[in-house]
Amino acid sequence: QLQLVESGGGLVQPGGSLRLSCAASGSTLDYYAIGWFRQAPGKEREGVSCISIGDRSTYYADSVKGRFTISRDNAKNTVYLQINNLKPEDTAVYKCAAQSSGYVCYGLSAYYFGSWGQGTQVTVSS
Repeated sequence: QLQLVESGGGLVQPGGSLRLSCAASGSTLDYYAIGWFRQAPGKEREGVSCISIGDRSTYYADSVKGRFTISRDNAKNTVYLQINNLKPEDTAVYKCAAQSSGYVCYGLSAYYFGSWGQGTQVTVSS
C-alpha cells in the first residue's frame, strides 16, 4: 500500500526558498500522478501543483505560478516542490497526494486524489 511522507518544511523569511519532498514507500511513484496541496488555518484546502506520469506534464494554481516548481525523481521514489520567493500567504500545511487513477493530472481538486501524506508545516514570517 502506498504511503507518502512529506518533509522540508520550516520557518523561513519572506523572499526565501524551500524544497519540499514527498517520499513514497510501499509502492513506486512511477504509477501515480502526484499533487501538492496546502491548507492554511481557517482556509479551505488548495491544490497548488500536480505532475503527471510519463511526459511529466505539470500544472499549477494561478496563485503559485512562477514561484513553485514540481518535479519527480522516480529513481528516488520522490516528488519535490521547490518554492521560491516565499510570501506570508504561503504559510500552510503542505501535503502531497497520489491521484487515484490515470497517468495525467486531472486537475487540482482533492476529489481526484487518494493516498495522502501527513503534511509538513511551512511558515513564512520575518
